[in-house]
Amino acid sequence: MSKRQTATLTLSFAIIMLSPMAHAGDVKKNHVLLISIDGIHAVDYTNCVKANTCPNLASLGRTGVNYTRTSTSRPSDSFPGLMALMTGGTPKYVGAFYDVAWDRVLAPPQNTTGNGLAGGTCNAGKNNGTQTEYEEGDEINQLLLNGGGPYKSVIDGGILSLDPTRFVRDPFSKPSPCAPVYPWNFIRTNTIYGVIHAAGGYTAWSDKHAVYSAVSGPTGTATPSNVDDYYSPEVNSNQIPLPGVTTAGTNFDCGTIQASGNATTPGNDWTTDFQAIQCYDQLKVNAVVNWINGKTHLGDHNAPVPNIFGMNFQSVSVGQKLIENGVKGGYTDNAATPTAEMASEIKFADAAIGQMVEALKDQNLLESTTIIITAKHGQSPIDPTRFFPIPGHSGTNGTSPAHLLAAQNLIPAVQIAGPGPTEDDISQLWLSPGNTTATNTAAAVTVLEQNAATAGIGEIFYLSSLETMFNAPGVPTVNGPCCALLPGGDPRTPDIIVAPNIGVVYTGSASKQEEHGGFAFDDTNVMLLVSNPDIKPRTVTSWVETMQVAPTILGLLGLDPGALDAVQLEGTPVLPGLFNHGEGHGQGENQQ
Repeated sequence: MSKRQTATLTLSFAIIMLSPMAHAGDVKKNHVLLISIDGIHAVDYTNCVKANTCPNLASLGRTGVNYTRTSTSRPSDSFPGLMALMTGGTPKYVGAFYDVAWDRVLAPPQNTTGNGLAGGTCNAGKNNGTQTEYEEGDEINQLLLNGGGPYKSVIDGGILSLDPTRFVRDPFSKPSPCAPVYPWNFIRTNTIYGVIHAAGGYTAWSDKHAVYSAVSGPTGTATPSNVDDYYSPEVNSNQIPLPGVTTAGTNFDCGTIQASGNATTPGNDWTTDFQAIQCYDQLKVNAVVNWINGKTHLGDHNAPVPNIFGMNFQSVSVGQKLIENGVKGGYTDNAATPTAEMASEIKFADAAIGQMVEALKDQNLLESTTIIITAKHGQSPIDPTRFFPIPGHSGTNGTSPAHLLAAQNLIPAVQIAGPGPTEDDISQLWLSPGNTTATNTAAAVTVLEQNAATAGIGEIFYLSSLETMFNAPGVPTVNGPCCALLPGGDPRTPDIIVAPNIGVVYTGSASKQEEHGGFAFDDTNVMLLVSNPDIKPRTVTSWVETMQVAPTILGLLGLDPGALDAVQLEGTPVLPGLFNHGEGHGQGENQQ
């Protein structure tokens, strides 16, 4: 037996024997409710507990382990952040660098996406190279809450919203080349949904885009069959009234929302208003409550209570970054004191989680359910005085790294057009074909260094410094399923990553004051709480990562964490401090 197999068996045995929840083979008896409050920092949880403004989260903390130094994925965007939670891995192995990224092998979609990624030619059997887009632009109609899918209800949404002709294509696909790459097959490793579904568990998830059905993990087919019930009302659709929907805690009547735009004209989407985003999230909260009550996501059919299920909240993330008609969300200082608007978003999320807990109690499921609350990403900067947009509201604050290199014809023009460059408070840069040699990369870096002040550059990662995190960029010399270590390099790794100065956001939007995606502490230090009535309260201050959530979930359900590809490849451990095995309080762990 190999050392890796021995380590995996040892890890699995430890979890099955020591977890207060897990017993071998009981995946159908226990449940994990996973919640991502996108944007929420560890300090947000600390502050709201101290201020007694999040009573439901505080109550869960009294039977939970609180991890104060938790890091998200790097980059800290929604797509890699979600995949870290689902796979236990990083972009190095999972292959998800950003919603909009690049692949040196794949080909453009057949038809132009809703966000302007142009349709093009797929040259079968050859390396093509294309920008990749896995967000709302892949839907039939991203302006509709149900994504334009053939649903009976305007508030539904899911995989039927997807338009396969808008997916990038694989020139080496078999048996037919140039087949669309569905989001779940774009992922290079399996997920907890694949493992739990294969073990006979029932699975459900709700998120902001139909493409995030990628939580299924690879199926090799046109369906994400590892997710039994997937619900994704489109967050970037036009607002519509939602009669009968009232927000938790803040009690806003969502039926009073005025419709904006129509099926063909953009209006104000759900992320442009502090109250509307709560209404949007409440739809997903209602779906979670329906699952707990043994129903499908709209509550119109009976179904098993899922063994793994959950959702993401958008409200806190929007509350952090939004400026609406001159009114600012976010924080008043660097101690993360929330503005009134931001406090309202936290109050809503807390009350909504309270609705889920009450449903679990009503169904006598609280004891058998472990609740995990974390975030795909944080948001930066917390300190409002540090915010510095480039090019800025007037377009005169500077020039982003992508635009600097585009002016020198060093990156493909398509990275500027359509969905735009991969830049928020990070810049990921893929050089034009033929420019990926060390000499050309160094030349591009020289352009960036010469314009560091103009672009607000803090640190540049390339060549060896980049390869400490990811595979070397390049084009594989072996065709076939794209594993992470193909000879010739990884087709998805950026040639250069720019981490800007703290507070710099590459935007010209007048409605934005924070962003995410970068490596900064405010981007990556998020809340992580694992709660169950059987857990003794504890605070862990040693460093952990959100990708440790995935193997921990499998352990809590009595399954082998080593069944995850990324856990095997990256050696991802389970979260510390959860198991009743008489351990002492190791370095960095404090019990409260």
